[in-house]
Amino acid sequence: KVFFDPSISKVMFYTPLMNTLKVSLASTFIAILLGGAVAWLITRSNIRFKSMISTLFVLPYIMPSWTLAMAWLNFFRNSHIGGSPGLFTALTGIETANWFAYGAFPISVVLGLHYAPFAYILIGGILRNMDANLEEAATILKTSRLRILRKITLPIVMPAILSTFLLTFSSSMSAFAVPAFLGTPVRFQVLTTQMFRTLNGLNPGYGYIMSIVLIVIGVVILMINQWVVGKRKSFTTVTGKSSQISLVDLKKLRTPISVFLGVFLLLIAIIPLITFAVESFILAPGDYSFSNFTTLFWTGAGRADIGGGEPGILKNKYVYLGLWNSLKLAGGSALIAGTLGVLTGYAVVKGKNSKLASFVNNLAFFPYLMPAMAFGAIYLSMFSKRNLFIPSLYGTFALLVLVGSIKYLPFASRSGINAMLQLSDEIEEAAVIQGVSWSKRMRKIIFPIQKSSFLSGYLLPFISAMRELSLFILLITPANRILTTMLFQYNEKGWNQYANAINLMIIVIVLTINYVVNKLTGASIDKGIGG
Repeated sequence: KVFFDPSISKVMFYTPLMNTLKVSLASTFIAILLGGAVAWLITRSNIRFKSMISTLFVLPYIMPSWTLAMAWLNFFRNSHIGGSPGLFTALTGIETANWFAYGAFPISVVLGLHYAPFAYILIGGILRNMDANLEEAATILKTSRLRILRKITLPIVMPAILSTFLLTFSSSMSAFAVPAFLGTPVRFQVLTTQMFRTLNGLNPGYGYIMSIVLIVIGVVILMINQWVVGKRKSFTTVTGKSSQISLVDLKKLRTPISVFLGVFLLLIAIIPLITFAVESFILAPGDYSFSNFTTLFWTGAGRADIGGGEPGILKNKYVYLGLWNSLKLAGGSALIAGTLGVLTGYAVVKGKNSKLASFVNNLAFFPYLMPAMAFGAIYLSMFSKRNLFIPSLYGTFALLVLVGSIKYLPFASRSGINAMLQLSDEIEEAAVIQGVSWSKRMRKIIFPIQKSSFLSGYLLPFISAMRELSLFILLITPANRILTTMLFQYNEKGWNQYANAINLMIIVIVLTINYVVNKLTGASIDKGIGG
């Protein structure tokens, strides 16, 4: 019926499938174009405010994707669908069109902005570590900057671009929250929202079929990528020789580009945070008078007529339980996934061109191709009760860590592979000749050289786990609740002030950990993989 019943197949499957493909391709294009451009400006030009731009640019990735969707609705919603108009209409008097406020366009833009920092992380890391002698030689030969970019820079960053395409396209296809927020008002369905409806409706079997379709599409994407990667040339970008990168002089465009980019990032990174902060202090939604501001949702003891008497988040023991569980889950997942990613990267690159290395590479990436909600459902069915040698883990924290580690292994493995691809074989061969053991080579040579690259592979799973909802929503019990599921529950109940406050808490925690890691090790997510 899903595929061939003319009465339901078009509405239930084929239209959501086409919507999914269109949105995924558009958001991937936006992410790579924007992330790659900013990566080049930061690493290869004399643009101003580099530190500020780099820090602001990763904020949309740190924030849960639905926060940008909520911000978009706050600004651009219209009265055609129902409800009050957004801030843009209130300030300008211009009513936004439906196609701009809801549907494919805002979903593509929001997902593109959300995943653009990931493109910046991957591409920026390669550009930062790239051997500048290649570009310097071309400059000495009077080669134009455009030709250098086309013949040298782009081929070298192609592995990162391919990885970015895969991760962004797969993520966009499996995204649920953003299409649900921005597509539901105009009945714009993608496969994930349609799958959610059917899984929670009368025909859950249809939802499982859609989940299988998403997985098959992911496998096809992986096969195409492997074919493309197998045909490209390999470039060593980190050798034992030092080189100084020559920055491109933007001349008269330096200040205008810097100011434009700074203002743009303020609009997509800082303004939403301000709106979330304001909303968390508002007693009655929509009333922004000073008398309506309160700290009830932060430090209040709770009122019976508001939020069921729920205390403010800083006095709520369940919020602290969720915070502790979130940190444990993110830390455990990052430790396991990051370590496996380093080992996978080493094994794949050292065994390149072998069938085993290709198999390990594909196997390590495969979990990311599966929709998060479907991935969680698979593990729920596997571990809900004891089956032969499979223990019953439902309700345990170990199941959450296991699922998070496997789901985010692709982040760490791509980090490890990209880092190892940059290393010249001669660096390790010298140690092998001297009889240095493998463990010592890893500890004393390989890891120190690419420390920032490898540690970024630990940070990415950590941040992903801290802001994940779909993956864990089916596996959470009251005893092991985490911040994101609490945020979702508050939002479902209409307690948006609590949800906004928890959202800010997640962002502050992630930024603080990123800052501490940067100060202690020099690695940072905003420096990019390979930073």
